[in-house]
Amino acid sequence: MYRHPHLAQKYNVAAPRYTSYPTMPYWDQSTFSRDKWEMLTARSFNESNNEEGVSLYVHLPFCESLCTYCGCNTRITKNHGVEIPYIEAVLKEWGTYRKILGRKPNIREIHLGGGTPTFFKAENLQMLIQGLLADVIVHPDAEFSFEAHPANTTAEHLQTLYNLGFKRLSLGIQDFDPKVQHIINRQQSFEQVLDITLKARLVGYTSINYDLIYGLPLQTMDGLINTMKFVAGLKPDRIAFYSYAHVPWIKPGQRKFTELDLPEPHLKSKLHEIGRSLLRSFGYEEIGMDHFAMPGDKLLVAQQNGTLHRNFMGYTHQHTQLLIGLGVSSIGDAWYGFAQNVKTVEEYLQMINAGELPVFKGHVLTTDDLIIRKHILNIMCRNKTGWNHHTEPSEAMFDGIERLEALEQDGLVELNSHGLQVTELGQHFLRNICMALDARLWADRPSTQLFSMAV
Repeated sequence: MYRHPHLAQKYNVAAPRYTSYPTMPYWDQSTFSRDKWEMLTARSFNESNNEEGVSLYVHLPFCESLCTYCGCNTRITKNHGVEIPYIEAVLKEWGTYRKILGRKPNIREIHLGGGTPTFFKAENLQMLIQGLLADVIVHPDAEFSFEAHPANTTAEHLQTLYNLGFKRLSLGIQDFDPKVQHIINRQQSFEQVLDITLKARLVGYTSINYDLIYGLPLQTMDGLINTMKFVAGLKPDRIAFYSYAHVPWIKPGQRKFTELDLPEPHLKSKLHEIGRSLLRSFGYEEIGMDHFAMPGDKLLVAQQNGTLHRNFMGYTHQHTQLLIGLGVSSIGDAWYGFAQNVKTVEEYLQMINAGELPVFKGHVLTTDDLIIRKHILNIMCRNKTGWNHHTEPSEAMFDGIERLEALEQDGLVELNSHGLQVTELGQHFLRNICMALDARLWADRPSTQLFSMAV
């Protein structure tokens, strides 16, 4: 990308990451209600449960210390007495969904995110998972995964979750440079990461992912190269190589440093390109946006055969129409609508204990939304999409196609009367390409910055 600095500068605008469409700031609250969410959840479940199954995302928000780069919903505490009440609340919420579904769900995916799932004791995570899996069908292709902090993940965590069906592990590393780790308050040594990686493989985990970030404060080219060399020696199966999202107006913890500590846009572009080049030289192949995998990995196979999917949990090789989010701030996707839970632990517990579904906002997709969502998913997952104006007439799509013409002139896409193909250069700018089709954003351009920068 740094070979085209003028394009990096031109397209370095605030842009969504498109884990959904419409993006959350453009959800229409006027058409949403909890009753409607329950109806959409039941509809999606009845359409898809038998073959596809259902995905569950469980948000475990607690961390013992604040990582200042983090944009997730977290609760900082060293009081582990919070574990059991929170798990009991999540299981009560799941019980409410079980009543909405009306019959046994076929569980295809479970992902534990956070926060720090390994903040919880292994025995308490066992209580959670056994509660979720009580009296359900587990899909024959089910895949369970969890996120972990290398500094507090134990052999007991690994063995307990493996025994419960977890085979995928994601370790948050970000950068091995001590200066970067200090300023973002995310400290783990190479030795700790090596130890957890070896133990997980010995237990039987079939896929280990490392999360890395470029554009962090005080990050340098030499530091990133050294981090990549460490990673190459450990050979994780997958790597997520994310752009740092600087949103201090949303996450006050990021105010520990300023924009002056961040790599300027041209250097950030170089960090991205060097990181990508190194990962490819190590044998990794690129998947969609920000993700890499070794040949033969299921995520890569899904991209190659056109079945790659993207949702609020990121990229997955399995598509489920219904994703149920459990826990504080979790987001659910019933395909025809989205819903998010309340964002504070106190309000979440209060609503659960009152017997209420803890949803506080959402969106019901319109016909135009469903059309545009399909094309944005295709671009993010397949680098191409096709349209037929006779079978899906949409004035919003026509306008989006006109906006894409400027991107075609810059060599980011190739357009024809039936669709588009993202070029190799355009793969650096997927967020910008999707943004051209984002009818809701263009109909109501924000007066203040809502999203992180695209580059």
